[in-house]
Amino acid sequence: MRDPELRERLQSATRTALTRIVDAALDHDVAAVLIAGDLFDGTERSARTAAFLTQALDRLDRAGIRVFYIKGNHDAENPITGEIALPGNVHVFDGRGGKVALAEGIWIHGVSFAQRHAPDSLLPKFPAPVPGAVNVALLHSSLAGAAGHDVYAPCTVGELTAMGFDYWALGHVHARQVHRTDPWIVMPGMPQGRDIGEAGPKTATLIEIGDGIAVSEIPTSAVEFLTHAIDIGGEAAEDDAALRQTLRAALHDLATGLVSDTGVLRLRLTGAPARRWQILRDRDVLAEQVADMARDTGRLWLDRLELDLAENAPEGAGATDALARLMQEIRAEPGFHATARAEVETVLAELPQARRAALMPDSDALDRLAQEIATRGAEAMVARMKGTGS
Repeated sequence: MRDPELRERLQSATRTALTRIVDAALDHDVAAVLIAGDLFDGTERSARTAAFLTQALDRLDRAGIRVFYIKGNHDAENPITGEIALPGNVHVFDGRGGKVALAEGIWIHGVSFAQRHAPDSLLPKFPAPVPGAVNVALLHSSLAGAAGHDVYAPCTVGELTAMGFDYWALGHVHARQVHRTDPWIVMPGMPQGRDIGEAGPKTATLIEIGDGIAVSEIPTSAVEFLTHAIDIGGEAAEDDAALRQTLRAALHDLATGLVSDTGVLRLRLTGAPARRWQILRDRDVLAEQVADMARDTGRLWLDRLELDLAENAPEGAGATDALARLMQEIRAEPGFHATARAEVETVLAELPQARRAALMPDSDALDRLAQEIATRGAEAMVARMKGTGS
């Protein structure tokens, strides 16, 4: 992440995704663009963001493309939302709910968040579907709940189905999911991932209304986060040259298979290589080599290299094995774990709140993190001692 070119790509990725949505709308000559909330991200303020958004909406306006927008929880808390003078082609549904005719026989319905939190269902605020027409509804909701997301405007797929609309365009959950096709209930996800927790290529959804409703995806993400594991057991890592060849071939295949322009990779090496202790000992050198190989593809950057290598040592391997067993016994002592936990907690307190939240998503995460750090430290120490000869 320290590479200046990658940093620049990440900073411009969201703007690129928005540009691609507008380009696709123009290419497909759509009648409207639907935004199901969270157009903005939290309380971040940026005049540049506001100007870029206005320019994108103006492009749609000049092409005669309408925009229907409901506010989600992030929009409700963002000061920019109420300050931008949106072009005349943008219709913003308010918190009372309403419906607008898009074309003869097609109606768009929507309800915005009036405040940051919406602990109750918004379904009672929707007007009834127009009889004999195609009715499309915009809703920002966590549905019955989603991992990693707070509960907002809760409802069930069954309740949405019973409302009588033909298509539900949902917002809030960042991962794409088609919950149902009759009627269509689609959570399109976000058009650009922000971190490794939002891995994979991202898209927008194209809705075509004719005799029925057809749904397809439009690629939008400029940067794609991905995780990948490579087994380096056996001959794959019999020496440094073989290991580099294995890694280089795998990275080439990953770069070739990218949907987005750029990939940010978290790579995990698995297996039980005979040279395990050497790899663990020199993990910093290996990480730099992998980072260089990734950049050489022209499309990949390394986020992190993780080593999950199993023991593959001969019996009676020497004094360092006795040391490894002793360190394992020490780590099992309650006092050691409490000390390690306290040290990790002290370090975490110095990190920004968002970073702490990412490292500790639940109440057990601190214990897991302390255990992982202790284990890795012990492995690194044993590997270095083996490297001196025993």
